[in-house]
Amino acid sequence: MFTKKSSHKPVLPGFGLSMGFTTFYLSLLVFLPLSALVLKSFELDWAGFVKVVASERAIASYQLTFGSSFVAALINLVFGLLVAWVLVRYTFPGKKIIDALVDLPFALPTAVAGIALTAIYAPNGWIGQYFYQLGIKIAYTPIGVTLALVFIGLPFVVRTVQPVLEDLEQELEEAAASLGANRLQIFCRVIFPALIPSLLTGFALAFARAIGEYGSVVFISGNMPFRTEITPLLIMSRLEEFDYAGAAALGTVMLMISFLLLLLINALQHWSQQRHGGAQ
Repeated sequence: MFTKKSSHKPVLPGFGLSMGFTTFYLSLLVFLPLSALVLKSFELDWAGFVKVVASERAIASYQLTFGSSFVAALINLVFGLLVAWVLVRYTFPGKKIIDALVDLPFALPTAVAGIALTAIYAPNGWIGQYFYQLGIKIAYTPIGVTLALVFIGLPFVVRTVQPVLEDLEQELEEAAASLGANRLQIFCRVIFPALIPSLLTGFALAFARAIGEYGSVVFISGNMPFRTEITPLLIMSRLEEFDYAGAAALGTVMLMISFLLLLLINALQHWSQQRHGGAQ
């Protein structure tokens, strides 16, 4: 008696071809350029590499770039959740217009955003003049840099959290309310745990976008070394001096730090998903 072997075949064939194309595409657009960046920095010896990436000017630019990006991502985490909540849970006149305006930083050229923010928050700007009278200077300071990064990073959090809020079952909230939970308890114990993975994803996207931002920051920062000079601008300065190896060295450091931070955030996101899934 012959027994027929059962073979588990995929529903859609062509895995080998699609996987090969995916690998080729990622290699051509991601892996090869990043590898070329790292290899270019090898033109420097170890002493030259350390001299470039560990100079006082470079360290000051790291602190401003990563510090402002982290603060901006945290601000967007809070207000992005608030904006997404309003757009999902409430109906009001002009809702579609506000919903469309959220995507404006995606479509607006970053240089235009930088010029607009500078015109508004400069010491003689529409809003900046009032802060300047109080002794608070926004443009040409780290505050202005953070403000520009908040502007370009907000849509990442809103668009990541919004669909999750829309898919939440309100029956769970009604069940919690029927068991005596107040609004704060419902939000903290029912809604917020389900939003943690999407919030971490939005934070990671906003943070990564802020690290590499150049166009909007270069106008409002003032580009003063040791004070308002971001690392991408320092890399551009190296390129203008035809110091390609030095620019590649700075880019390699940015790449390594960004990769480690995003790896940590993704690990936290995976942990929160596992924890939330296990709690269910």
